[in-house]
Amino acid sequence: MKNKKSKKTFVFQRKNYIFMIIGLLFIALGFILMSGGASDDPNVFNPEIYNFRRIRLAPTLVLIGFAIQVFAILTSSTKK
Repeated sequence: MKNKKSKKTFVFQRKNYIFMIIGLLFIALGFILMSGGASDDPNVFNPEIYNFRRIRLAPTLVLIGFAIQVFAILTSSTKK
């Protein structure tokens, strides 16, 4: 029998977790920017819900966040 020293290693390294946190922040910021724009009176239309922030900026931030998440998961660590 051989005595093997089994060293436990994590799947992700520190840089993977940093990228994951950055991606989560982008996603959260996108959803926060999407919120709001409601009218107090349901019979009155509020055109504020179709502004640039809610239609273009926020979904773009969410998609960038998801792309960062994919990058964080697929990035391989450099092992010596």
